[in-house]
Amino acid sequence: MTTTDDPYAASSRETTEGTVYTVTGGDWDEMVDQTAGDERIVINMGPQHPSTHGVLRLVLELSGETVTDARLVIGYLHTGIEKNCEFRTWTQGVTFVTRADYLSPLFNETAYCLSVERLLGVEVPDRAATIRVLLMEINRIGSHLVALATGGMELGALTGMTNGFREREEVLHLLEFLTGLRMNHAFVRPGGVVQDLPEGYEERIRSFVTVMRERLPGFHKLLTGNKIWRQRLEGVGYLPLDGCLALGVTGPILRSAGLAWDLRQVEPYLGYEHYDFEVPTDTAGDSFARYLLRVEEMSQSLRIIEQALERLEPGPVMVEDAKIAWPARLSIGADGMGNSLEHVRRIMGQSMESLIHHFKLVTEGFKVPPGQACVPIESPRGELSAHLVSDGGTRPLRVHLRDPSFVNLQAAPAMSEGGMVSDVIAALASLDPVMGGCDR
Repeated sequence: MTTTDDPYAASSRETTEGTVYTVTGGDWDEMVDQTAGDERIVINMGPQHPSTHGVLRLVLELSGETVTDARLVIGYLHTGIEKNCEFRTWTQGVTFVTRADYLSPLFNETAYCLSVERLLGVEVPDRAATIRVLLMEINRIGSHLVALATGGMELGALTGMTNGFREREEVLHLLEFLTGLRMNHAFVRPGGVVQDLPEGYEERIRSFVTVMRERLPGFHKLLTGNKIWRQRLEGVGYLPLDGCLALGVTGPILRSAGLAWDLRQVEPYLGYEHYDFEVPTDTAGDSFARYLLRVEEMSQSLRIIEQALERLEPGPVMVEDAKIAWPARLSIGADGMGNSLEHVRRIMGQSMESLIHHFKLVTEGFKVPPGQACVPIESPRGELSAHLVSDGGTRPLRVHLRDPSFVNLQAAPAMSEGGMVSDVIAALASLDPVMGGCDR
């Protein structure tokens, strides 16, 4: 290898596997010249590479700049969420699963609670079900906006990134107003939701819908007709329908191959059968089709949000069963940090038995009949479900999340092999994986 005074130039070392090169941003051409004649080049992309979001490693085998073999290495973000849930009460488990796919926390909470409720044999009140739908569709828009923004960042479309995150701030502001938190809400609980929506919610939500209807067409103006954007995405990351079915791929990737599979319509839950919306599909099966579908899905979510507002009728937001409902008719204090004085007075001023019951319900939790349950829902990335096993106690015996990011990621090699190194970035971005859900 030729020596150079440039401290940032490619360097190499000999190993039993061959010559290993350390390549940084600007010295790719030099490395290609040095490896001319080699049968293969194996490169590590990540886990610090921005296109892998910092927690995914890609091992690529190259022939020139063509990818001949791709392997994905996961596990850099493992948090033990599933195992932690087994050492907490059924209600406390919500605060763990919400942190799995951290871009769509409300979907994690809902999938988990639906499985708990199936084990309990309870149905949540209509108002609670509608609030869940409302919050999830707002969350879906926020998640798709991050997919567009990070994909734009990785492909060099920085205005797409700034605009995407600007619109996502609208989503986070609204969710903070409705639930008290921007992310990891723990708002959906077994039996319903923590509390009713705050005063003025309808005006805030309708204002949000108006703003998003004005701004979503901006993505078409900025990106859809952009020649460079189309060249980077069209025909890239191709995965046909039979490939999707063989790999268990769901969500926008499956729908981009032509199958209108959306659990909100094929296996409705929480009353989705009463909402009027379309499931957009495409037949191109490439990265550009997935981009178009996500933009259209945001428009459909706005339709569902408006219908959910119309369906909201006065009523309870938690089941009436006092052995399950927790916190018991929670009322937040003026500082937003804890129970209101009226709530504390009511709990403390009632009989000693009711105080003991409240204490035991919060500390020990409620018992769930023995059995197992798994209720799938449609998350922004595809089919999401929580498989829960109960031995009849106050804690889960086993918790397992069927996270779509984990399943969909196995399609990355099929989408990348045979393409260029630069196409790996676009293909991976079109998958929109969230490694918190993948590693969990």
